[in-house]
Amino acid sequence: MTACAIELSAGRDGDEEGDGSVPAGCTLTADGAYGARLAPAGGCWFPERWTLDGPEPYAVPLPRNQPEEPGTEVQPMSDGRVLIHRVVAGRHAFSLLYPTGPGTGELPLGAVGCADGSARLRLLPPAPGGERAYALAVGPRTTSVWLVAGGAFGPERLAELPGRCSGGVWLDRSGRLLALDRETGEHTKSVVVDLERGGEVSPLLQIAADSDDRLLLADHDSGLLIVRSDAPSPGQDRLGWGVLGSTLPVRFPECLRLPDCSVTPFAIQPGQMLTPESCAVALRVDGPTGSWVGVWRPAERRMHHLPAPEGWLTGAGLWTPEGVLRLPYATEAVPCGVAQVSPPPATGAEPGAATAPGAAQTPGSLQTPGAVRTPMVAPTPGVTPTPGAMSAPLPEPEPAAPVAPYSGRPAEPEEPAPPALPDGPPAPSAPRPVPLQEAPLGRLVTN
Repeated sequence: MTACAIELSAGRDGDEEGDGSVPAGCTLTADGAYGARLAPAGGCWFPERWTLDGPEPYAVPLPRNQPEEPGTEVQPMSDGRVLIHRVVAGRHAFSLLYPTGPGTGELPLGAVGCADGSARLRLLPPAPGGERAYALAVGPRTTSVWLVAGGAFGPERLAELPGRCSGGVWLDRSGRLLALDRETGEHTKSVVVDLERGGEVSPLLQIAADSDDRLLLADHDSGLLIVRSDAPSPGQDRLGWGVLGSTLPVRFPECLRLPDCSVTPFAIQPGQMLTPESCAVALRVDGPTGSWVGVWRPAERRMHHLPAPEGWLTGAGLWTPEGVLRLPYATEAVPCGVAQVSPPPATGAEPGAATAPGAAQTPGSLQTPGAVRTPMVAPTPGVTPTPGAMSAPLPEPEPAAPVAPYSGRPAEPEEPAPPALPDGPPAPSAPRPVPLQEAPLGRLVTN
């Protein structure tokens, strides 16, 4: 049984207790219309809502009668209200904040009490549509998915999974299919939770039996998936990409490996229907000299490095369908701003793409020696792509791509020479743990 229970509150509780550090950046709705963050003011913190869908961005402070604790979470809703998650005397309390005249109104939604002191609860990324909000409660042996805003009777537990889960990526536009990274035993694998079927769980990402495979981002239009796995380099996590609903291989580009830097993707360009290779992906790069923005497309074998605007709310941003990256920032002179970044255009297909001797030809697919071959169901126009279990043998490492260190201005790696084709017949494929045709997700396709 879960360690958390519902506690409906009739009013606002008094003392808040934070349990974490100040969250970096801000949170944006799925459509980018609103943002929310904890803003500093005289050594204190208060919620702030950003309106981003008008001609000029502007911020609305939402202070209450006392400052918020640093660990408080905020998330914007599609109607302009802001969901706030506070830890109050060991309980997780949820309310909706909204501007009212000169002050701030608050609508209490209830609380989730965790009897087990080791259980942790956090908000999941904003759901498509923005009318509902969800949270993940992680205990020692089980994980629960909670609906904390948008329900009829306060917080509602929707699913309980064995194992400890992290992450959280929405796979469809209805907010029905949620991908989580579940740790069971010694390894972590991504699974799909169907919130409309009582939390039914199905495998999603399984590259190798002994690898840790996590899903970081998914795009609803193109089906592009960004993953993190140690399958190509045991013991070392690498960024890779695949396409949900196609026969494209899962690949781990060498250009996404930067020495002494942490690379985290945070946004995928939408609107690229059936062309995942042309989707631009924005990445946060943290290095010894600070943080900056990387832009990469699957069709290219290079990452473009761009300086972040001053005051960037680090890790926050979204793409327009036209390929403009919008980065929110706040400075003393501009307390609410959005920088428009137009990265270099795509330069064509990735060099060195070729078909290994003896490999089957698949129309419309890219095949490169050493790439992980992953069959997936072809998408149907007008139908939500169905996630299937991604399974594949380990890839051969790609040739190293030298990268110039970041020193205050963008630097770009040189393109490596195309990899040589192997001599002789290809090595036999490793067993596929969960063939897609056998994945129990066929009935989850929805119109």
